[in-house]
Formats: sequence, C-alpha cells, structure tokens
Amino acid sequence: MNKIQIIINSVLAAAIVALFVVFFTVNPHAKRVNKDEVVVDTELLPIAVINTDSILQHYTLAVQATEKLMAQYEESTVQLDSKARAFQKEYETFQKDVADFQRKLEANAFLSRERAESEQRRLQNKEQQLIKKQQDLENLRQKLSADFVEQQQTLNAQLSDSIQQFLREYNADGHVHLILNDAVFMNKVAGYDITDEVIEALNARIK
Repeated sequence: MNKIQIIINSVLAAAIVALFVVFFTVNPHAKRVNKDEVVVDTELLPIAVINTDSILQHYTLAVQATEKLMAQYEESTVQLDSKARAFQKEYETFQKDVADFQRKLEANAFLSRERAESEQRRLQNKEQQLIKKQQDLENLRQKLSADFVEQQQTLNAQLSDSIQQFLREYNADGHVHLILNDAVFMNKVAGYDITDEVIEALNARIK
C-alpha cells in the first residue's frame, strides 16, 4: 500500500470510526435486513465487533472511493509538477540572462546606453512576469489541495451514510445494543466479530 493510499485510508477510517462505537435504539419503522445476511452470536452479551480497516479494504464503495481519490491526487500532482518544472526552467533562463547582462554592462559591451536600458527594461518585465507566474503556481497548488480535501469530504460523507444506513437496518429490532470498532481490542474477539458478514452484505446491497 503506497503512501497516499495509507493517508486516504486513515482519513476514511477517521470519518467512520464513530459509527462503530454507538448505542442503537429500536426503530419500528425502519426497513428490516434479512438476518441471513449478517449473523452474530449474542448469547453472552448483545454486542458486535467490526474491523474498520477490513471494511475499508474490502467494501466495494470504500475501495472505489479510495481509487477515485488516488487518481485525482495523482493527476493533480502531475499537473502541478509539470507547471513547476516549466517555471523552474524559465527562471533558470532568466538568471542566465541577468548574469549575461551584468557581464556586458561591466565590460561596456553595449553599443549604446539606449541598448543597455532596453535590455534592462526587458529583464525587469520578465522578472515581473515570473513573479506573477510563481504566484499563479502557488494559487494552483492551493486550489488543487482544496479540491482534494473537498473530494475527501464528499466521499467520506457517502461512505458514512452508506454504512450508517446499513447498520440502522441491520439493528432495526435492537438485537445488538452496542457495536464496537475492534481497534480498541488487542486481539480479535471470537464470536462477536461480524466484519466479514457485514462486508458481504454491504457489497451485496451494491449489486
């Protein structure tokens, strides 16, 4: 898993972690979920455990959201890098022109004062253009960053809504009093972990 995917998964996980440490109240009007879809043994305690990381890795909606976010991040990075390299090349050329102007000025190489002043004005105009381009590049960087965050928020909201809706339907009869994210446990809680069943049911709903 590459760096950006780890970052994205961390963001998505943070967005939905609260869903799995929540008490549920019975909603008699909510749509029932077939209990054959998700089965949990609550003979000891009316609780269930879900692994957030596994859901992010195997829930089709989460996988698609991550891939979409990664593609947008990579495209933005390529776009920004291309413009930054073009700016750097132009700036290096400008520096060479400035150094060349200084050498000619010191060596009295210009045929006339007017020619020297003309070249000086050209370099000053070029400097102003580069300053503007540098600012435009920074504005683009900020815009791409803001767009990326906005897409994160949108996808997080979609993912959270999907899982919340499923959990409301799954626990419409209140047979589970508490659903926990197993990140709070050191080891897998035998008999209470319903992650695989939940993932299967969530993906089946998408189909």
